Amino acid sequence: MSATGPTAEAHLRRMADVLDEARHDPSDRVPPKSLLFGLQSLVPCDVATFSELDIPTRKEINEQATFEDVDEGSTDGYWRWRHQHLLCQQVSRPHNNPEATQMADFMSVRRLTSLAIYTEFISPFKTIAAIALPTAPNRTRVVQFFREDPKPFSDHEMTTLSLMAPHVYALYREAADRRRPPVRLTLRELEVLRCVARGMTTPQIAEQLVVSRSTVRKHLENAFSRLGVSSRTAAVARVFPEPEAR
Repeated sequence: MSATGPTAEAHLRRMADVLDEARHDPSDRVPPKSLLFGLQSLVPCDVATFSELDIPTRKEINEQATFEDVDEGSTDGYWRWRHQHLLCQQVSRPHNNPEATQMADFMSVRRLTSLAIYTEFISPFKTIAAIALPTAPNRTRVVQFFREDPKPFSDHEMTTLSLMAPHVYALYREAADRRRPPVRLTLRELEVLRCVARGMTTPQIAEQLVVSRSTVRKHLENAFSRLGVSSRTAAVARVFPEPEAR
């Protein structure tokens, strides 16, 4: 951190307090709701949000915001123009470790406000910072900080987010583990899904496990039924929500 002496020490204590409060949060939100408010107190912004998106189905599967009256509106503009949202593209790529970035790393405010993604979805926020968390394939899991002020987040604020990022991920996983019902699959079904998570096709899985393709498909059908899902992406996200679990 750029700050030194008592100021830096006080800020580090505040960071520790935010984590401690979230760790003892009795709510069942994932991540704990107090964590979002705590992060906003460390890095002031107009609104802080947490969201998880399933890209193939265009569904928001988890969301929180520090401002409950924020206008959620239609997400059509987001899906129509998300290719213009360079920060979104960054947080959508696979992450093995949490990562803090901001929109100013990718484009100027002038450039952003000239785009359709701004007019149809982001407006009036001109500055956005994000903590991207590891997640399953074809999903995003991100904490975002929005400001109407066009001034970029400072080096001190981005350092704070970078230092907090691994702890945010750890708290997310702890909360998710408390809520997640146990997965009950046979060893073979688990092996098949692990191959799916690695991007293997049905013929490749059959060759890897020395079984027929129809057997692979049957194991997938049984796994889908047990998990209450209807697609490979959803099954992988359910069984291996964290990349390292694969």
